[in-house]
Amino acid sequence: MTVTEFFRIERPSFDPSSGEVRFPYRLNDLAFTEVLTLPAGTDAQAASSPAFEKLLGLTAFVLGVSYFKLRAPLQIDAPDIPLTAGERAFVIDVYENGLGEFYARNELARFGKLQLSTPTDTVERKPSVVLADRTLLPIGGGKDSLVSVDLLTHSGVDFTPFAVNPKGPILTSVEAIGTAPLYVTRTLDPEMIRLGKEAGFYNGHVPSTAINSMIASLCALLFDYSQIVLSNERSASEGNVVFDGRETNHQYSKSLGFELLIADTLANATGGALKYFSLLRPYSEARIASLFTHSQTFDSVFSSCNRNFRLTGNDGPLWCGECPKCHFVFLIFAPFMAKDRLLRIFGKNLLDEPANERSFRELAGLAGQKPWECVGEILEAAACFYTLTRHADWHEAAVVSAVKADLFAQYGEEKLQLAMAECLTDSHDHHIPPALAAKVAAYAV
Repeated sequence: MTVTEFFRIERPSFDPSSGEVRFPYRLNDLAFTEVLTLPAGTDAQAASSPAFEKLLGLTAFVLGVSYFKLRAPLQIDAPDIPLTAGERAFVIDVYENGLGEFYARNELARFGKLQLSTPTDTVERKPSVVLADRTLLPIGGGKDSLVSVDLLTHSGVDFTPFAVNPKGPILTSVEAIGTAPLYVTRTLDPEMIRLGKEAGFYNGHVPSTAINSMIASLCALLFDYSQIVLSNERSASEGNVVFDGRETNHQYSKSLGFELLIADTLANATGGALKYFSLLRPYSEARIASLFTHSQTFDSVFSSCNRNFRLTGNDGPLWCGECPKCHFVFLIFAPFMAKDRLLRIFGKNLLDEPANERSFRELAGLAGQKPWECVGEILEAAACFYTLTRHADWHEAAVVSAVKADLFAQYGEEKLQLAMAECLTDSHDHHIPPALAAKVAAYAV
């Protein structure tokens, strides 16, 4: 007889006196507990509200992906956490599309097959809670959230920097911002981390933006913030490969589609009190790079390199100079930033090292596939390369010279010119409140 595998999400608990949130899980015969430690001073009344109980349950589902993926069973149970029809759709989306890269890289067919068993919550929208007109701004330590800092500051919006397990460039960036942050400590169950390296268990990418967003939602309610402002650009909506009949996207939980879904879920959970949107959604990566050049405040403290910032923290220089993320960021800064400034930030000219050519070709769609990294659109990278072929500072760089002929042959000059113009044109496809959008647009010229 075959025993059906299952993943169970138990009821989470919160202790306002210690700030500790506990999330218990079961995977077949294995038990795990994840712990969040929130700052002192939580609002005990807010902690007892139906809205907080709802957000706590939803957070348990989203954090659960880290434990579920060890075996990725088809059955997910949460006998003590009722869900509305909309919330069920949200959870399934997190466990399907949010784990799309994980399924593709482990060759696991799960789309449309997951069974979610929970009690039914018939109240689609919880009573409204009262939240102060204040903003939580997640800081990732890269260029994007620091452009949001500049835009919010010049738009007169007060914000609190927010991060989960801050390290390396997050800490140095927040120090440079100069505003007191709100930090949460997330402690993954060490047994889950150990099993992820063992035979018979899977490992891989989880939707970290979704995870951190749910943790931020708990803090918004407990510490009185009415909006969570993300820094996700429009290229985050572009996928990587088609797998199991569906486009999979390394950045799925940064995409506009997911933003609209989680925004709706958080609004219903709080009676419309909590807003969630990305301030940078109208912009391409190249446009964000051009906005970053307005200020040099963060040049020596930020980093978008993932290779040197793993779970263990900062274990090297800010930029490795070898990963697709370093290459992409260098490429989109080059058309807009003075060459000496860019070389100071990275420590070397990444476009003048022939060993990097293959990586840059993949970014621009001239070889292989789009890397499993938070990098921009392929055509955008190609358009930036095109600009560099006509740029006095860059046209003789080894990689630019090497790709020029193939770039022109594959795309043609007209398409590359149009693509660059489109990169620098702001999209109206966003979810920013109109009054704030107008203030930001007036400044971001």
